[in-house]
Amino acid sequence: MTADMPVDGPFAIKVTTTPSGCELDVSAFLVKAVFTDLIAKSDEDPEGLVEELADMAQLLRSAVHQGRDSHARHEYDERMQQLVDEFAGGGLIPVYGSQVGRLRDRLAAIAAPRPVPAQQDRRAS
Repeated sequence: MTADMPVDGPFAIKVTTTPSGCELDVSAFLVKAVFTDLIAKSDEDPEGLVEELADMAQLLRSAVHQGRDSHARHEYDERMQQLVDEFAGGGLIPVYGSQVGRLRDRLAAIAAPRPVPAQQDRRAS
């Protein structure tokens, strides 16, 4: 499996090595599960969706102004969770079957100890 090869499955997950770990690219999930449903909702009830998002923006402004333990913050968090549940399957990306093994293998390869470039340079000299 190459560094850029996606972990195929119900939603492809691209795993990219970073200096401190990895990044999981779940854009396939976002496009298919989240944005497609949002687009469909906007087609069915555009005014309702705009009102809902504007209300959420107002709650967010209030939450930022009032602080972490404010009523606005709790209501915002609760409504965001409702949106995540409705449009993003509760925030859970399904990974099953052989995709689980491929994801495990990719993450294991990233987690394996590897030389730091500066250490390699010192050994070469």
